[in-house]
Amino acid sequence: MSPNLSILEYCQIVSGFAPIALTTARTGDVVSLKNYRRCLVVFHKGIGTAGDDPTITLLQGTDVAFGTNKALNFTTIYVKQDPTTLADVGQWTKTTQSAGNTYTDATSAERAALWCIDIKAEDLDTANDYDCIRASIGDVGTNSQIGALEYILYDPIQMMAPESMPSAIID
Repeated sequence: MSPNLSILEYCQIVSGFAPIALTTARTGDVVSLKNYRRCLVVFHKGIGTAGDDPTITLLQGTDVAFGTNKALNFTTIYVKQDPTTLADVGQWTKTTQSAGNTYTDATSAERAALWCIDIKAEDLDTANDYDCIRASIGDVGTNSQIGALEYILYDPIQMMAPESMPSAIID
């Protein structure tokens, strides 16, 4: 990336869901990777109550209507967590798991957290026309815990001015 480019000439940012209580399962918007080679799924949450640990789930689909979908397995997640504030956390912790489409941390509820999962378009089942992804967060319980989900699609097939970047929410 050229130092003279705006970050918005290199990526598209899509809200999966705005900050909201996680006392009900939250399903993120669907994004299409047709015009992007990578997508960073970002989950950001506040401090909750012990035992109300969130679980993130990734699915892949054949279009943004998401009628045909299946698990999108991943092995690596990058995490920042702290019992008081994320301002105290400078470095990412890399967590590797067996391939699966979910992630949870059994002590994450009582900590503020930022979780990132980096997906390559080639990680999807492109042979069967899967080019969309959706993330969701399961119900954490009845206690208050606020969270939000964002997608940062980057490495576009063609870089262009931010107002001309292809949408990631339509096919």
